[in-house]
Amino acid sequence: MKLNEKIKIKLSKEPVHFDYAIDFMKNHLTFMKNNQKGELLWFLEHESIYTAGTSAKNEDQNIKNKNLIRYTNRGGQWTWHGNGQRVVYIMLDLSKREKDIKKFINRLENWIIVTLDNFNISSVTRENYPGVWIEKKKDFFKIASIGIRISNWITWHGVSINLNPKLDNFDQIIPCGVKNSHVTSMKDQGVKIDFKTLDKSLIDNFKNFF
Repeated sequence: MKLNEKIKIKLSKEPVHFDYAIDFMKNHLTFMKNNQKGELLWFLEHESIYTAGTSAKNEDQNIKNKNLIRYTNRGGQWTWHGNGQRVVYIMLDLSKREKDIKKFINRLENWIIVTLDNFNISSVTRENYPGVWIEKKKDFFKIASIGIRISNWITWHGVSINLNPKLDNFDQIIPCGVKNSHVTSMKDQGVKIDFKTLDKSLIDNFKNFF
């Protein structure tokens, strides 16, 4: 499937092991650098895993099964991936767009905000706290995370959106290092849809930002 003439879409219907996904992205980036493959959005769901970004602090986790920990070179801190969460890995060549990392992150956030709005979920960004949040009574609940790596102006890793995961999976970490914050999901906000419906909205909205 193609988003347009430049960007292809890869959809994995079965859960993908995190280690395999990393190897796939590394290989794809090598092909992109050599102009052998084009830009790609990869929609998937992971088997349960906890990942640490380059800013992660060990005191922010009490993960019981250490086999589920992966240390990565993406930006950000601790997060969880698993059933009920949509992950989109984003491999774009910023040298063909704007070489502006801050603007790229901002566009990812706005892409998610507009998509959530399609399902009547009002969300916001927070200064110094990457990701997308829902504000309720002056309290904040994180519904989507962003963790990006850029190599030779090619992006990889990406975003995760909580569709309907078991939220207690986040209890073993301080998500993104933000103390006294909470995690939510689309289902927790009263929206019951499937991945196919969410993906369609994400794909339709993507072209408005990239």
